[in-house]
Amino acid sequence: MKKLAVTLIIFISALIAGQVHAQAFQQGDKLLNLGLGLNSYYSGGVPFGASFEVGIDDDLSVGANVDYLSTSNYGYRFTALYFGGRGSYHFNRILNIKDEKFDLYAGAGLGYRSFSWADSYAGISIDAYGSGIYLGAHLGAKYYFSDTTGAFAELGAVGSTNARIGVGFKLK
Repeated sequence: MKKLAVTLIIFISALIAGQVHAQAFQQGDKLLNLGLGLNSYYSGGVPFGASFEVGIDDDLSVGANVDYLSTSNYGYRFTALYFGGRGSYHFNRILNIKDEKFDLYAGAGLGYRSFSWADSYAGISIDAYGSGIYLGAHLGAKYYFSDTTGAFAELGAVGSTNARIGVGFKLK
């Protein structure tokens, strides 16, 4: 399943990619990331996540994120939903990275996570299974294949996973 997801993301990126004239991160950029977790903190499932950020200057972006995971095994179902705000510092200028296709960033997030668990054999359903506020952190890199499309990878506490890969877009 994971190999299929990675192959699909790479294939879609290659189809969308056009001429390479991308610029490094800058003020006003609207960034959308769609990705899959490479693992899960919980007992199975493939986490799906999305984030959207807007560049407030040439180094900082702020926005929101959402992460969803659902798994079902042996009569039980577990669902995790994370949503909140996030901010990132883009290191290209301070580290003097000249490659206009590459964006290196790190940041933090704060939000709410909601867990639910159900056991169909025992007839038990719990909606607040450890739900509450979460603090996350991420280190990421994005490589643009065109002005608007690239691939990204993030490590850290990024929802229900600690590693995510996917497709990133600059929206006009």
